[in-house]
Amino acid sequence: MPSLKEVKTRIASVNSTRKITSAMKMVASSKLRRAQQAIEQMRPYEERLNSIMATFLKNMQGEVASPYAVTREVKRVVLVAYSSNSSLCGGFNSNVIKELRKAVEAYRAAGVEVVRIYPLGRKVFDAMRKDGFSDLTDYSAVLNHPAYAPVVKVASEIMQMYVRGEIDKAEILYHHFKSSSTQVLRHEDFLPVSLDVQEEEGAQASALDYIVEPSPAEILTELIPKALHLKLYAAMLDSLASEHAARVIAMQVATDNADELLRDLTLQYNKSRQQAITNELLDLAGGAMQ
Repeated sequence: MPSLKEVKTRIASVNSTRKITSAMKMVASSKLRRAQQAIEQMRPYEERLNSIMATFLKNMQGEVASPYAVTREVKRVVLVAYSSNSSLCGGFNSNVIKELRKAVEAYRAAGVEVVRIYPLGRKVFDAMRKDGFSDLTDYSAVLNHPAYAPVVKVASEIMQMYVRGEIDKAEILYHHFKSSSTQVLRHEDFLPVSLDVQEEEGAQASALDYIVEPSPAEILTELIPKALHLKLYAAMLDSLASEHAARVIAMQVATDNADELLRDLTLQYNKSRQQAITNELLDLAGGAMQ
């Protein structure tokens, strides 16, 4: 059985760790509120933009063409993966990295070249560098101060590569913020874009009648790049909100575990202390009887 001093030292250590995890939980909760507000304020704009595009596509009856919608045989792909810059957020980073490695292995097995990986987050950047990807750019600074312009730069670079025929497909991997307790890992296509209108979208679109100038085709030519830019930006906001939510949960679990460990250690300390007092009393009683 450990001595009283050892148990007391461990209680102090666990209590110190508990203070850290509790503080980190409060910080993550504050960041989560801001990130949640950002993604909730952006989603109506994204939904409205998609609705306008659906309306134009429905009215044009498939007459529109876009260089970003051209489908080719997939021989070269680009992958965009979102992670966090720091740890202590449960399986948030490991799930993204695992899915990214799985996608890379699947493409290599199919004879498809992974031209480049865009790691938006230090954790996925470090993981891919360890896997042997040398042509990597560290975009971790983008997550420290989320802004639209840096993400547009990344999206534009990928779109230009696609138009020039340097790649045949682009995909994104990120966590979708569904609620504070639920984050869903998504693996979606970025390019080529789909110009097919869903039936429910078409039903809503048919009830609308926009008057546009100079023409729906030219307006749609402007809308598609904006929608692609917005998709990467929305994925970043989703990922940030999911990261903070995952960290809140992880720190809450760590704090609860620390509380339980403190209860066990305190009980052990009291038992050891009571045993030591009992032994001393027995020694005193035995000495008095002699």
